[in-house]
Amino acid sequence: MNFELTEDQKRIRDTVREFARTEIAPGVAEREKAGRFPSEVVKKLGEMGILGMMVPEEYGGAGSDVLSYILAIEELARVCASTAVIVSVTNSVACFPICRFGSEEQKRTILRELASGEALGAYALTEPQSGSDAANQKSRAVRDGDGYVLNGAKAWITNAGEARWYVLMAMTDPSAGSHGITSFLVSADDEGLRIGAPEDKMGLRASKTAAIFLEDVRVPADRRLGAEGEGFTIAMTTLDHSRISIAAQGLGVAQAAYEAAVEYAQTRETFGRKLAEHEAIAFQIADMRVQIEAARMLTYRAALLSQTPGARFSKESSMAKVYASEVANAVAARAVQIFGGYGYSREYEVERLYRDARVTTIYEGTSEIQRMVISKNVLAGR
Repeated sequence: MNFELTEDQKRIRDTVREFARTEIAPGVAEREKAGRFPSEVVKKLGEMGILGMMVPEEYGGAGSDVLSYILAIEELARVCASTAVIVSVTNSVACFPICRFGSEEQKRTILRELASGEALGAYALTEPQSGSDAANQKSRAVRDGDGYVLNGAKAWITNAGEARWYVLMAMTDPSAGSHGITSFLVSADDEGLRIGAPEDKMGLRASKTAAIFLEDVRVPADRRLGAEGEGFTIAMTTLDHSRISIAAQGLGVAQAAYEAAVEYAQTRETFGRKLAEHEAIAFQIADMRVQIEAARMLTYRAALLSQTPGARFSKESSMAKVYASEVANAVAARAVQIFGGYGYSREYEVERLYRDARVTTIYEGTSEIQRMVISKNVLAGR
């Protein structure tokens, strides 16, 4: 498998890196402290085509390959993990399932709106009682004439309140278990949709996360995504793909923490020597670099495999996600330790990176769920 980047991939990576450095970095600390959504940054990213990277050009997207998209998420996360997850969600769990399972009309209208950056997307699967147990859906969708009436609640929805379109799962046939789940495209303008208060989160504070409530929300039948009962398949296929972008987010956070630690270790002096000259610190830096490079190879491999026609990549995406997310947590923790007391202060970037890293082992499938996916594939001979 060739990991050498093409000229187009290098161009995309470098363009996003420069944008993140000049347009995102100056306001990161203030936005994170205030919990302020980066509206202007997101608007500019939309104008650059970053909100519909994998969508074909015929539907208003950039038509980029998966690895180019992963490179963009990694570069955004190096500077601002909140921005990275905003972009990841609208690309991976809104645009992707519509592109993959949507009707031609849905692609020409809703997908085009998302891909052009005119609107943001969100993904509504998790419910108050069902996180890892995704099949345990209590939200209901009842057929009523030429549409459906939806009732229920969703929890921990990224981009809630900022998104215009929600890829939402609801139960249409409770007796059928996971085969009774159907996917819908719900608009923020649909009467009866209510957004809860933003969660007061440990990290990713500039990213909006909230519950959404459905109270007799009427959705026309042409906004059903896929067939009735196909929702769980759509949800799991989407997560298989989106987990690669969470791995890329972890990579970006880990890279930023590593770079900060190296710079600090080369300037801070203790006992008459630079920190980096102490073997205990130098070895930590070596381990950080090895972990990051291993995570990068797993992530890039999963990205390349995901765009190979007919290839199965569920195991590989879970391997990338579990390893990269745990590396992000380990590297960020080591960076804080290298900074010592200063690492515990919000004046320093590593404190924020430590908080931002934590959720990567939880959302889009916990580390425990990833290990279940991996083991099932391995034991099945895949």
